[in-house]
Amino acid sequence: MTLDGEQPTHDKGTKHMFTSISYFPNGKQMIGRSRDNSARRWDLQTGKQIKDPKVICEWGVWAVAVSRDSRWVVTGGGNPGGGGLQVGELKACEVDIGKMKTFEGLSHVVSSIDISVDNKLLASGSGDYTARIWDLNTGELVAGPFKCAGIAGTVRFSQNSKKLAVKSGVFEMCLEVWDIQEQKLDRRVGEAIRDTWSETPVFWTTKDRSIVTTWDDDFLSGRIYEFDPSTLETVGAPFEHAQTIIGLALSLDCVLLASSSPYDNTIKLWAFESCQLLASFDVHNPYVLILSPNSRQLAYTTQDSVVHICDIPLDILARIWPEQATRSVCVFTAYIHFLSTNSSDRPLRLSIRTPSTNSMYMILFSHPLISLIIPLL
Repeated sequence: MTLDGEQPTHDKGTKHMFTSISYFPNGKQMIGRSRDNSARRWDLQTGKQIKDPKVICEWGVWAVAVSRDSRWVVTGGGNPGGGGLQVGELKACEVDIGKMKTFEGLSHVVSSIDISVDNKLLASGSGDYTARIWDLNTGELVAGPFKCAGIAGTVRFSQNSKKLAVKSGVFEMCLEVWDIQEQKLDRRVGEAIRDTWSETPVFWTTKDRSIVTTWDDDFLSGRIYEFDPSTLETVGAPFEHAQTIIGLALSLDCVLLASSSPYDNTIKLWAFESCQLLASFDVHNPYVLILSPNSRQLAYTTQDSVVHICDIPLDILARIWPEQATRSVCVFTAYIHFLSTNSSDRPLRLSIRTPSTNSMYMILFSHPLISLIIPLL
């Protein structure tokens, strides 16, 4: 499936690359932003935009996020300094009622945002080298501003919402861990010298055991490292992508890792625990990418102003979740055995949830040689 990036009438004839996209938790909708002042929401069952673009940041949208309870859509942006004017904007829309909330006190463009796992806190990173923590329900500032080493290009809450990871810089990189409750810096590694920010995400693994992100030692090397949060020392060997990585995604269960590079025109899939390369796909100019909530789909953007959504091949899913594949084979085998030993004429029914698509099917057999498979929507 492809989602088009046509812009609103005030920018008629111009297309912008989508550089921030996010699934809704149910996997049936997606929101994306490009470098104009609007965000777009799509119905992924039809591939159609849900409604006309709504201008939600006067000076431009730079980042989008959806809370895990689907209640909030958050956008961050502003003017990074064009024409000598610096403006920061951070807004949250309550999806069901369409009510918009504005977070006050930002004077520089919001370059990154993240919502805590418990849907209570919102983190923002800004062009003035600061990160802030907000109460998502009240809009009040609860921690910060944290003075970072560079532009806070990526922010990420730990799973227990007590820590915040911040990544700065592109050519020179810096990774920081901040204690939200104590409002102090825990650890910092590297340094960010230039006024540029990294759009490559940072992830916390299960139970906040480690932090995963890219680290380009010489700009042309594409490496993904796992860091110990307490020391920020690397753990184990890195993933070697070969060229500078722009897109990075880690499945919610920390089993599947995906990376993309427009420099070698590839998207790679990895088994996270073993660092094993599962597949490499040739894709022209891939940029950011994300995994669907059930990890069965991969969405990525390209420089042609399109969002592409692809099913992950079944053989790859079977390799990283072998127990689910085995369970399905056992269910089908048992059913076939039951069918072959059944002597009655009554129809047989069996509900199957496929591990590859997480879809429900009802299989109806009225005769050993005649069957009907019905998807349960």
